[in-house]
Amino acid sequence: MSATVAVGHADRVHAAIETDEAARSALVASWRRSAALHHLDPAERQPPRRLTEGELKLARQRIEPLIHAAQASLDRLYLAVGGVGCCVLLADRDGVPVERRGAVGDDRTFAEWGLWTGSVWSEESEGTNGIGTCLVEGRMLTVHRDQHFFSRNTLMSCTTAPIHDHEGNLAAALDVSSCRADLTEGFVHLISVAVGDAVRRIEAENFRLAFPHARVVLAPTPDNSPAALLAVDGDDLVIGATRSARLALGLTPESFARPLPASDLLGGARGEGFDGAERAVLQRALARAQGNVSAAAEALGVSRATLHRKLARLGIRRMH
Repeated sequence: MSATVAVGHADRVHAAIETDEAARSALVASWRRSAALHHLDPAERQPPRRLTEGELKLARQRIEPLIHAAQASLDRLYLAVGGVGCCVLLADRDGVPVERRGAVGDDRTFAEWGLWTGSVWSEESEGTNGIGTCLVEGRMLTVHRDQHFFSRNTLMSCTTAPIHDHEGNLAAALDVSSCRADLTEGFVHLISVAVGDAVRRIEAENFRLAFPHARVVLAPTPDNSPAALLAVDGDDLVIGATRSARLALGLTPESFARPLPASDLLGGARGEGFDGAERAVLQRALARAQGNVSAAAEALGVSRATLHRKLARLGIRRMH
């Protein structure tokens, strides 16, 4: 990048943050944070800071389960975008890429730009950029070329989405960065769709791995979101929920401090007392035994005669 272009970009950033545009523009608000809060200069030419090998190893260890859950989705996303000058980065909550997918032919360019594992892309370090600004604002966004704060970053386009862990906490960010000068608005939209889909897959897989012995079911939400998942234990109590489910159902960390019946959230019958609970147990036992009363009684640990009395009292008809 020529010095003239770099100075021109820096002047535009300074001019924008001196106006009241930050109140109307999320981009200018980020530029202002970069300059006023983090004391960065858009004309700075130093490359991104790099972690040591030991520091990167510790960063990976802190989100190892999420890295494991993300592998297949990272591969799938790279297959979709890697052939057109894009790389895929999984960054931790501090903005440090800990996993990367990229084409060998583009590696030199991306390495020079710092789009590599171990580089620090927090907004505090790099100003407005896809990874750092996504983590600050907690939303999917695209920072395209001269929307970056630093002049030296204006050759890249970055689309990034936040990833939340099994407890709904912000844990990481998934980024697709492009080195193409001819990246069109239409293709940026396609990248956004692919990144959003990959994030949902990563969060779902991470959630399932966090609750290996629970049933994972879709939560009832107004938009039928596939990301709204609940983990239900053997006693039909909800023991976990994704961020989407928590937001849709109004669940807080305090909600899980006491038993949370799945039927209360999944639209099942309420207020039926012991008879309702017993009815459900007996019907499940009969269904599993395919209507065989003797087999159902054995599974429940009661005699055939006792089970018959219970069925009669509750008005449950035998399956045929």
